[in-house]
Amino acid sequence: MKKQELDCRGENCPQPVLKTKEIVDQGEVLQLTVLVDNEAARENVSRFLERSGYQVQVAGEGSYLAVTGTRTQESPGGSAPDTWEEAELRKILVLVGTDRLGTGDDELGRKLIVNFINTLKEMGRELWCLVLLNAGVKLAVAGSEVLDSLQELEQNGVMLLVCGTCLTHFKLLEQKQVGETTNMLDIVTHMQLADQVISFT
Repeated sequence: MKKQELDCRGENCPQPVLKTKEIVDQGEVLQLTVLVDNEAARENVSRFLERSGYQVQVAGEGSYLAVTGTRTQESPGGSAPDTWEEAELRKILVLVGTDRLGTGDDELGRKLIVNFINTLKEMGRELWCLVLLNAGVKLAVAGSEVLDSLQELEQNGVMLLVCGTCLTHFKLLEQKQVGETTNMLDIVTHMQLADQVISFT
């Protein structure tokens, strides 16, 4: 079994995932251990390895976390299947980079974003992915007025991606209540896969 260790401690998002992807893409490593020093990187690397066909175990705590992915020679790689497999459905990705809509009145903007998130379910099954970044990540944390709506969307199969760098910047990583902590590689990849991208920044 070919083993390899990658030290990504001190690396900013999305470097740990990008470096992990570079090794995985070579297709030769059956056991890869990635060292990281924060929870966002641990979650991102773990998810990427799982989607690439590896069985993942995590050891350590705090600023020393070892994410080990193992696969057999026969294990298929590749990404996880799409949420909606029906060919006739469009895949719409909605990107929200703010916790209020529009300019001119902040109170009105906050009411509008609440109404917008609460109404997203009306898009039906074509709503494939919702991405929250910058101040938009505040919508996914404890105390958010739209937390119930986001949880409902996720339960109904909508992929919900929450920017890990943004959560860390706002010191909200531990308060996230819904969605997958993600990175720019994931976000860009999902934008490429979507049939339509609707952006509110």
